[in-house]
Amino acid sequence: MKNDISLRLWGRYALFTDPVTKTGGEKCSYHVPTYEAIKGVLKSIYWKPTIIWHVDKIRVMKPLQTQTKGTKPLVWGGGNSLAIYTFLHEVEYQVVAHFEWNEQRPELAKDRIDGKHFSIAKRSLERGGRQDIFLGTRDCQGYVEPCEFGDGASPYDNIPELSFGLMFHGFDYPDETGKNELASRFWTAVMRNGIIAFPRPEACEVRRFVRAMSPKEFEISRNLKPVAQEEVLQ
Repeated sequence: MKNDISLRLWGRYALFTDPVTKTGGEKCSYHVPTYEAIKGVLKSIYWKPTIIWHVDKIRVMKPLQTQTKGTKPLVWGGGNSLAIYTFLHEVEYQVVAHFEWNEQRPELAKDRIDGKHFSIAKRSLERGGRQDIFLGTRDCQGYVEPCEFGDGASPYDNIPELSFGLMFHGFDYPDETGKNELASRFWTAVMRNGIIAFPRPEACEVRRFVRAMSPKEFEISRNLKPVAQEEVLQ
């Protein structure tokens, strides 16, 4: 089954944080993207509940830089507050990812058409995605295009290892796990020669229960357009 893509992801600013704990007046980005943030980019390129995107690895293509800015985010109940955000500045990554069938969605088995999803995902990537691309938050616009993973030089090619400590990995959603709960995952991130290889979600040992949640229901032709009827963009 053809199911893997490689892409270049870049933008002027990025803010990669733990969504569970990032409330408050100050936010400071992780030094590298989270698995969940990259998965969000992939879903903006192409997504249907029939598939689950898995991030295999990323390559950091620009030196790590930060920039602190004062912002006035909206607060609950109206008005604005003063907040200090520390963004990553001038970021660029190479990404390798693939999708798999969502086995927790047996009702969508007829939508698992080999080759069709891949063709649409490939074309969507070539057009810059189906939806706007964000680098961790809506304040940070991102851009994507196809690439060959490994092309070009990274400033970290000759640095054997950089550890970033315990980081947020992603969320366990009920429609992907079969459990009626939302949980967050964590892992110890390490970059080797500019490349970060992500573990699969089930391999992450540190988890935290967030709240009870039920999966959204989908039914082909009722609230989900069959992939067979999707047009492959030319």
